[in-house]
Amino acid sequence: MECLNKEAAIVTGASSGIGYAVSEKLRALGYEVFGIGRDFGTAELEEEDGIHRIVCDVLDTEELCACVKRIAAQHRIRVLVNNAGVGYYGLHEELNPDKIKKMVRTNLEAPMILTQQLLRHLKRHAGYVINVSSVTAGQSNPHGCAYGATKAGLASFSHSLFDEARKYGVKVVTIFPDMTQTNLYRNADFREGDEPESYLLAEDVAGAVEWILGQREGVIVSDIVLKPQLHRIKRKPY
Repeated sequence: MECLNKEAAIVTGASSGIGYAVSEKLRALGYEVFGIGRDFGTAELEEEDGIHRIVCDVLDTEELCACVKRIAAQHRIRVLVNNAGVGYYGLHEELNPDKIKKMVRTNLEAPMILTQQLLRHLKRHAGYVINVSSVTAGQSNPHGCAYGATKAGLASFSHSLFDEARKYGVKVVTIFPDMTQTNLYRNADFREGDEPESYLLAEDVAGAVEWILGQREGVIVSDIVLKPQLHRIKRKPY
């Protein structure tokens, strides 16, 4: 990778869904985008002008840190989007330690580590940390206790980080999407409703990212909640 004049963005969970839509939106806005994903074998995100596919598991801390250091050494990082997430649902007693650890590490640990690794660069360029949380962060979540807790932790981290870094020009924004048509619910016994008004699209979240970046310097909307017009959940057949 050679040094570029364009501002750069790093997006996790970029192979599909929200991460893919955000990566494409940032490319359209003129950013050099580095999309991190564990596997791009069947990915929507294609390597193209302005898009770089970075194969890396966010749970491999050593490789993740080495990866972002290489990018930051040659590019002006202005935007970090912590989007990678995993969810397991059901009664808490029916989860297992591996699933709980994977949610905590993917949804909370990885964003904190990535942000720590890049914060000096973001301060230098008055950059953005955009954390994709969930509406579950602010409510009780039976059948999703651990998942909701990780998203609440991410929101708490965002709020504290903004107060810590705001004097350096860093903008920290949390997006709280409701039910979105992605593969996040592949491990759940439910899915979004059938009506288009009952779920968000990944492009809706990408639109929120565009709106965040379009605000004038000095104004921050720290929390954005996105909800579909209708509340509908369908149970999957066994």
